[in-house]
Amino acid sequence: MSNRWRKWVGAFLILIVGLLAGLILSAQLDGTQKLEALLGIGEEEKPAVKPPNAQVPQAGPEAAQTDGETVCLPDFGKLAEKIDPAVVNISTTETVKGRTLGRGFGGREGPPRGFGPEQPQDPFEEFFERFFGGINPYGDMKRQSLGSGFIIESGGYILTNHHVVKDADSITVIFRDETETQAKVVGKDPKTDIALIKVDVDRALPVAKLGNSDTLKEGDWVLAIGNPFGLKYTLTAGIVSAKGREIGAGPYDDFIQTDASINPGNSGGPLMNLKGEVVGINTAIVAGGAGIGFAIPINVAQDILPQLREKGRVSRGWLGVMIQRITPELAKSFGLAKPVGALVSEVTQGGPAEDAGLERGDVIIELEGQKVERFNDLPKMVAAVPPGTTVELKVLRKGKEKTVRTKLGELPEEGEAPEPAQGGGENLGLELQEVTPNIARSLGLSSDKGLVVTGVDPESAAAQSGIRRGDIILEVNQKEVATLAEFQKQVQETKPGQMMLFLVKRQEGSLYVAVEKK
Repeated sequence: MSNRWRKWVGAFLILIVGLLAGLILSAQLDGTQKLEALLGIGEEEKPAVKPPNAQVPQAGPEAAQTDGETVCLPDFGKLAEKIDPAVVNISTTETVKGRTLGRGFGGREGPPRGFGPEQPQDPFEEFFERFFGGINPYGDMKRQSLGSGFIIESGGYILTNHHVVKDADSITVIFRDETETQAKVVGKDPKTDIALIKVDVDRALPVAKLGNSDTLKEGDWVLAIGNPFGLKYTLTAGIVSAKGREIGAGPYDDFIQTDASINPGNSGGPLMNLKGEVVGINTAIVAGGAGIGFAIPINVAQDILPQLREKGRVSRGWLGVMIQRITPELAKSFGLAKPVGALVSEVTQGGPAEDAGLERGDVIIELEGQKVERFNDLPKMVAAVPPGTTVELKVLRKGKEKTVRTKLGELPEEGEAPEPAQGGGENLGLELQEVTPNIARSLGLSSDKGLVVTGVDPESAAAQSGIRRGDIILEVNQKEVATLAEFQKQVQETKPGQMMLFLVKRQEGSLYVAVEKK
């Protein structure tokens, strides 16, 4: 028999053996199944078999729920269709002067923890930093930033973040259909990082429906829509991870935390619930923190929208105190049953609180009958009261309750706070500045009394006597000097050629320095 015939015969025998083995195995399985049926076993262990074309049930945005073992997933596509037309891309251009370039995105400094303008990294920034100390030697430059926003009125009003349009020379709004138009800032509020801008168009624009952020619960589904890294109209989904988050952005921290992906370029875009309503404004991220993003509750924006539209700014009540958290240890010291209220650490000179007789160490426990549960509740409560309104405060002072009344002032806008007085020591070769609570904190001082030396003429008598930049002058001729006027008075009362006795605080200690008046 030839080799060819041997191969054919071998293949035929293998086929026969395979068929016989299959028949025997099938008979055994059939017998096992019949035996299980007779004994009544094996039924509960069999997995449910779904037809190959079975689909997971879909639910509309208002019906998304878990029903027994049937999981109804939200139809994210239909949800996105509701708001997509109202979401816009915002591109800004800013002139960067020949000055120190900041860090952050593209070199401009921004607020902490993910706040800041979103623009591509400037390739020349490291070069300027290394060889020119951060100074741009080529003069003014144009820089572009990216962000998002959403239309809230068909007439062209758009909500976004303040940091998206801050310092912008021009603002370009790009709509879903790729058409572009210029926008102008109508109002801005740096303290909540909210801005209202407007475009003038000859058509009615699609509008995003605003919801109620107070009804949000942890675990609720939310969607974020925006332009991360310039990728237009990107949709991400997640849940509400937490509410009322404080991230160190300011006194009005009250953020929604979500794990819906938020990236540079998403700032100003909407955070949407399953009803297709905007419940937040995507604002901040934790650097290096995957799945940790923050949004401003939409109710915060709705509260200030009338003022932004009418006045371009937000007017808030001002009490004039610096406060701190009550720890369990402090609660015991102040006679509190639990750590509630706001502890007054500083009282602003000339402010409403000082006029009302509030003192350092007072614990504010109520404002207008509303309890102050957490210390950071107080700034929001005060800000909600119109300036000029007389309010009643309940405070705890040395274990006893006390009621005081005061008329609230108006909180200064960003950049409007008066500069501390400075100068006053030129005839002694000194540059002086009054110590404020902020300066005292930055220098680690226990008191805001005195004058800080900001500059010393190296040829002056003060420099020769050993006074240095950074010294705090507490007394002159054994009299306290808390203001420049008090310092000048002592200088004027000293005759030329006489010695002036300075009490100076330096680092952890104090020393006397004698300076001859020329």
